[in-house]
Amino acid sequence: MSIGKTRPPKSRSRRTGSGRAGRELLSALPWLAPTLVLIFAIVLFPAGYMVWTSTRDVSEFGVDRGPVGSENYQRLLEFDAIPRVLVNTVVWVVGVVLVTILISLALAQLLDKAFPGRRLVRLAVIVPWASSVVMTSVVFYYGLDPFYGILNRALVDVGILDQPYGFTKNTVSAFLVAMGIAVFVSLPFTTYTLLAGLQTIPEDTLEAAQVDGAGPARTYLEIILPSLRPALAVATIINIINVFNSLPILRTITGSIPGYNADTTTTMIFKFIQAERQVDTASALSVVNFVLVLVIILIYLRVVRPMRED
Repeated sequence: MSIGKTRPPKSRSRRTGSGRAGRELLSALPWLAPTLVLIFAIVLFPAGYMVWTSTRDVSEFGVDRGPVGSENYQRLLEFDAIPRVLVNTVVWVVGVVLVTILISLALAQLLDKAFPGRRLVRLAVIVPWASSVVMTSVVFYYGLDPFYGILNRALVDVGILDQPYGFTKNTVSAFLVAMGIAVFVSLPFTTYTLLAGLQTIPEDTLEAAQVDGAGPARTYLEIILPSLRPALAVATIINIINVFNSLPILRTITGSIPGYNADTTTTMIFKFIQAERQVDTASALSVVNFVLVLVIILIYLRVVRPMRED
């Protein structure tokens, strides 16, 4: 009898493999069940309910008066401020995340070096992250007040300004101040994420580059920066999500400015809910918000490809 005839048929082998995989999946379900329940309760159900609400006619008191199809989305398209708000949102997210990443790369490189007082400097970097975002925003808001703000007074005293300026009273300057605060509070997480990535790079690799004659700039661009791709991916994606959905900074700094010229889609959602009592329109804008942040992340992953192998 030949050896080949004693082997089981391929179809039977495939059935056996699929059966084993099924049994393994069933045995893992009790361990996965709590996580799956949390994902459904915290992520999937609210997202589905948001999409469902965006197709309903909801009164200002929260009474569901029936389906309206895509009328809430059409109302958004007819809203004059939507183009400006969308531009503000893109500028807000791209500007804050880009500046945060660039500054954090420099800070992480500095904190990776050995120097006297490094531990204290590392602790100081955490302070903006440990502090309340609302508290930080309020400090800057009153510090820049044109009448009694200490920061405004300091700018006049050192000669940068001839007279106090209403940074938080004008649309463009208030939006730029909010972006600066967002960068300030985003630096600790981003810096420590990149610092963790730097510490995974083997010293032997850097020493070999020096032996081969690579200068600091070439070593950084061709060895260190490519090695930071996974850390950069995590830092960038989480920053995009956090900055996109950031409400306290913009509400504190630009909340008193009339109209929608200093708004992003996130702050506009809350204006729809609180000022105009349009819960259904706010739900439609929330769906647009979700799709927009997803598109931004997909574009980043497509263009930068941070997880690709060297």
